[in-house]
Amino acid sequence: MWLEVGKIVAAQGLKGEVRVYSDSDFPERLLEPGQRWLLRPGAEEPESIELLSGRFLTGKKLYVIRLAGITDRTQAESLRDCRLLVPESDRPSLEEDEFHVLDLIGLEVFDQATQKRVGVVVNVISAGNDLLEVERPFEGAEPASSQSPHPRSTVLIPFVKAIVPIVDLEQQRIEITPPAGLIE
Repeated sequence: MWLEVGKIVAAQGLKGEVRVYSDSDFPERLLEPGQRWLLRPGAEEPESIELLSGRFLTGKKLYVIRLAGITDRTQAESLRDCRLLVPESDRPSLEEDEFHVLDLIGLEVFDQATQKRVGVVVNVISAGNDLLEVERPFEGAEPASSQSPHPRSTVLIPFVKAIVPIVDLEQQRIEITPPAGLIE
């Protein structure tokens, strides 16, 4: 299994550097030299590639990286839309109350006070504070124009300790204490 750490979005300059949009909370994955894997659009298996150097472009929120064997703009342009990967086993260790996004996807969410099931985490959205996107089961009569046999809605829950006091990876559940109006 692989973890995506970034997507190459453009060439940078004339000497083979590329611009990368990061999908990782760990900047070292695009800054520190070492082996990475490149997944080309349409390919099923990634290929090994060496990251030689990287730097962050503050104003653009992008990284500029140099890869082994990529020495001119034409080669760099050919990498547009490629994804940079690391093995899933290459997870940095976390502090207490920090979680890997992939570990949160699929967890069931419950209201701590009532123990009523709220839904399932389907995404984590990076914002000022991260937001858990929770898919809620459809309740009530089905709309006549529904294309889906089981319509669903989502709710965004701020991923802060005051609202999400319990994340239990072992039990595959999250308990929340939502403020009034957050879930309704």
